[in-house]
Amino acid sequence: MKLYLYNAKQCAPHLCTGLKLARFNKVRLISRLAEIPRGSLILDPFALKAISPQDDKYITKGGLTVIDCSWKLIEGVFDRIKGVKRALPYLVAANPINYGKPTKLSSAEAFAAALYITNHKEEAREILSLFKWGPNFIRLNEELLEKYSRAVDSTEIIKIQNQYLF
Repeated sequence: MKLYLYNAKQCAPHLCTGLKLARFNKVRLISRLAEIPRGSLILDPFALKAISPQDDKYITKGGLTVIDCSWKLIEGVFDRIKGVKRALPYLVAANPINYGKPTKLSSAEAFAAALYITNHKEEAREILSLFKWGPNFIRLNEELLEKYSRAVDSTEIIKIQNQYLF
């Protein structure tokens, strides 16, 4: 599984889950946006389409890329990135900084969520195992993650999300 991380250097390195994943050789750190591999699926919170099990073809062939940047400084970062982009559906953070906040996931949680939804569940658990709070992410979101992982496509992901929220 090819996992890539672009770190925008906008947050404290000792708190950065993406850098910890790189230190443990779980992800390949890339230093420039231009280095994002073609064919890699890019997680983008502003993407018009939600990730679904259908997107496994991109992850299996080209890998998965997460852009690690501050939620406070996120505006404009994704405008410069080209490629296949997908947004994560509604999930709740388990990391200590944003615990309980909807959609404010850490990079590790974003990798794990995308992997889980595309049915790479063991890889998702492995990513989260590096953090004390990691397994709690799946426990908090297990019902939704399971439903998302059984969805046919992005449209069904949005339906599941909306049924949960409304």
